[in-house]
Amino acid sequence: MKITVVGAGNVGATCADVLATREIANEIVLLDIKEGFAEGKALDIWQTAPINQYDARTIGSTNDYAMTKDSEVVVITSGLPRKPGMSRDDLIATNAGIVKTVTENIIKYSPNAIIIVVSNPLDVMTYCAYLHAKTDSKKVFGMAGILDTARYRAFLATELNVSPKDIQAVLMGGHGDTMVPLPRYTTVSGIPVTELIAEDKLNEIIERTKFGGGEIVKLLGTSAWYAPGAAAAQMVEAIVRDQKRIFPVCAWLQGEYGMNDIYLGVPVILGKNGIEKIIELQLNSAEKALLAESAEAVKSVMDVLDNMNANA
Repeated sequence: MKITVVGAGNVGATCADVLATREIANEIVLLDIKEGFAEGKALDIWQTAPINQYDARTIGSTNDYAMTKDSEVVVITSGLPRKPGMSRDDLIATNAGIVKTVTENIIKYSPNAIIIVVSNPLDVMTYCAYLHAKTDSKKVFGMAGILDTARYRAFLATELNVSPKDIQAVLMGGHGDTMVPLPRYTTVSGIPVTELIAEDKLNEIIERTKFGGGEIVKLLGTSAWYAPGAAAAQMVEAIVRDQKRIFPVCAWLQGEYGMNDIYLGVPVILGKNGIEKIIELQLNSAEKALLAESAEAVKSVMDVLDNMNANA
C-alpha cells in the first residue's frame, strides 16, 4: 500500500506525518520540486518512528515521479501562496500550471490513483486536476469541507466548553467567504446546537469560520498547515480503510442540488472507490439561496481557468 503526497511544504509534510504515525499505508512517498527538500522532510518524519512506535516508511523524492508508481491515493498540495500585488488570475494561472503538470505525472505512473487536491484556490484547482486526470470524477475531489467544519466545530467547542468530539456539523459550498455552514444540521451529542447557544453568538462563530484561514494568516504571516494536513490525511484514511465516512468534500456535481459541471463542497460518502455517493440534503429556501450564491462565486473562478485554457 503506497500513498503519495506531492508538495513537501508545511501542509504536505504534516499530512505525510499524520499518515505515517497512524500507519495508514506501508509506504508514504513525499515529493517536491525543490532539491533535497522532500528527502529531508521524509527522513525527519521516519526518525520519529522509533519514538512514536510505528512501521510506516516515509520516503522523499525530488521530482522523480517514478517513485510514486502504483500509488493508491495521491494528495496534491503543490502551489504558490498568493503574494502581494498578485491578482487572483495570476494565482490561478501559476497554480493551474503546477497542478496540471503534477496530475499528468501522477496519472502516468498511477493511472488508477484517487486524487485529493489541497492546492489553492481549492475549487478551481480540483477542477484543473479533473480536466487533466481524464478519469472518473468520483476519483478526483478536493479537501476543504473537513478543514472548514473542523474550524467551525473547534470554535463551537470553545464557546460551549464541551469536547469537540461531540460536535457534528455539515458545511457546504465553496472554500472561502462564501462557504455555507448549516446550523440546522449542527448538533452536540445529538442536541441541536440552536438549543445550546444564542443566535447572535452562533452567527459570530459562522462568520469567524468563513474567514478562519485569513485569521491564521494575520497571526502567522502564512497559511495554516496542521489542520489542513490532518484533514487531508483523514480523507486518505477513509479511502484506504474503506470506512464509508460521511464528509463534506469538493465534488463534481452533475445534477445534484440542481447544479451541473461545477466543483462544489457537498456531503459525500468516502470509501475505497473515492466518492461512493453524493448526499443530497433537503435544504430550505434560505440555505438554497446561500448555496447558489456560493456556486456562482466558484463558477466565476472556474470560468477564468476555462478562458485561460481556451486562449492557450
